[in-house]
Amino acid sequence: MKTIKTLIALLLLIFTLQGNAQNMPGDIEPVKAPFEMPALVRPEFPARTISIAKTGAKQGKLSTKAIQAAIDRLAGKGGGTVIVPAGSWLTGRIELRSNIRLHLEKNAELHFSGDIKDYLPVVAARNEGIDVYSLGAMIYADGVENIAVTGEGKLVGPADDCELNLRQEGGISEEVGKLPMEKRIYDGSNGAKVFLPVFFGPMNSRNILVEGVTFERSIFWNIVPVYCENIIIRGVTVSSHGRKRTDGIDIDSSVNALIEYTTLDCGDDCFTLKSGRGIDGVDKNRPTANVVIRHCRVKRGVGGITMGTETAAGIRNVYMHDCVMENPSFPFYVKTRRPRGGGAENVLVERVRVEKSGKTVFKFDMLGSVEWIGELAERMPAREVGRLTPRFADMTFRDITILECPALINAKGLPEQPIEGLVFENIKAPTMQMQLQDVGTMIFR
Repeated sequence: MKTIKTLIALLLLIFTLQGNAQNMPGDIEPVKAPFEMPALVRPEFPARTISIAKTGAKQGKLSTKAIQAAIDRLAGKGGGTVIVPAGSWLTGRIELRSNIRLHLEKNAELHFSGDIKDYLPVVAARNEGIDVYSLGAMIYADGVENIAVTGEGKLVGPADDCELNLRQEGGISEEVGKLPMEKRIYDGSNGAKVFLPVFFGPMNSRNILVEGVTFERSIFWNIVPVYCENIIIRGVTVSSHGRKRTDGIDIDSSVNALIEYTTLDCGDDCFTLKSGRGIDGVDKNRPTANVVIRHCRVKRGVGGITMGTETAAGIRNVYMHDCVMENPSFPFYVKTRRPRGGGAENVLVERVRVEKSGKTVFKFDMLGSVEWIGELAERMPAREVGRLTPRFADMTFRDITILECPALINAKGLPEQPIEGLVFENIKAPTMQMQLQDVGTMIFR
């Protein structure tokens, strides 16, 4: 009887998820999670509106100043909706203010410049888990409340051969996190490399809505709230497959997030949870908590739902349910490194259908690669447990159906801190192949 009920539930799940945004209800249904989470509601905005064309934006010309003028004008009056009308518009970084909604009408395309100068001066940002002053985000906000990006239009990133890509710094070192903030300025001056701006990156903000829009051809991570609370992402499409390092959604040191009816097709991880990196993240102690992901679809990417590698302040209270994954490399991917600290706990994933897993379905990797962290990636000797020792525990995966995969589980914990409390219940897969290393308690039923 249980098997029949599970099959019926999965068939209904597939039917429901055919075209996520098209089937999205207008109202946000109450969140039912196995942890306490406040009710999330859409931010409300004053009725006043202004089109970017009214403040001087012109198609085919860089219109950053005109778009920012529309935002600032409405913000000065108490807020409202800035409209991007149908057409193709070009901009550099724009900054949202409190009580501002940026609305892209149908057939509107907001294209973003690939020139470094269009993202200056530097702003407070976080790059791969470490706080810096850098180019920030293409759509940026800091210390605001009640903001939104909505509509049926597209946000489009720059070309592959743009200056940003050609001068990008490939990664950030933990050593940067040990510097005083006045030494962490990355503005590209004197020909120096830069950290790429994320697409939409609010900082220190609350009551955030992203709804309906398409993020296309990004050059780095797409939707990245950092130090934020009360986040709703629904009916969004991310199309960045084929471009490296293009995560779909990264909830980073933020709390109370609902993601629903969203489709991600990424060049890197898809639904991703992070909370800082190394000593910088541990000292700030801003965890990611209370995240619900429901009625979503993963098309392609590295990790379907990923926790890490930046987990310094911890990740807890995560609930993913009723989702479909078409062809990610690792549908369920948990990863960190010895020097990065933190970890994850209290995670529940249920009623997920994996059509194809390019590699292992459940991947847990606490060691990483010698190429990136040297001898710390070696399993032995066991290290002393300290502030930077990650801990992963209490994760349950149930009612998961996998149609095609080369292996089911590959889990590598640490000899000094094994993975604990893994539960796999009612897993349907064509293979039960498992590799376990430094895994403590595990239940498979």
